[in-house]
Amino acid sequence: MPRNFKSTADLQKPDPKFGSLLATKIINKIMLDGKKSTAQQIFYDALDLAHKKLPDVEEQAEIFTKAIENARPLVEVRSKRVGGANYQVPREVKRSRQQSLAIRWIVDNSRKKKGKPMALRLSEEFVDAFNGTGASVQWKENVHKMAEANKAYAHYAR
Repeated sequence: MPRNFKSTADLQKPDPKFGSLLATKIINKIMLDGKKSTAQQIFYDALDLAHKKLPDVEEQAEIFTKAIENARPLVEVRSKRVGGANYQVPREVKRSRQQSLAIRWIVDNSRKKKGKPMALRLSEEFVDAFNGTGASVQWKENVHKMAEANKAYAHYAR
């Protein structure tokens, strides 16, 4: 790889409202068909709604930061073929992957809820994740349970 190569993470700019790269990553995950301004509007509206539901939180940036923090998985299971059998091998998750998995789960679980505007669904998911409940945190706990159940195969990890 050339020395002056920058990864896509280096090319991202902080969002205009919070100056946060994490907010940019969430907005980019929300974005469909290249409509970034629409995704930004959904994200900011969701934070406004979430901030009304969580009046004790001073800054809106704290809402999505803590929501992502609560949804981050520490371990995951990866499939490994040994002999003729497939084993679910538990492995630690790198910090960057923890963050991207948490963002993916929050946005995907928001999209699964139907019948409401996306900003409202996203705000509910942010509030639930902030409080340590909701579909995204449940997903993380299920991944942790699977890893715990398969820790006998941890010696296959490389």
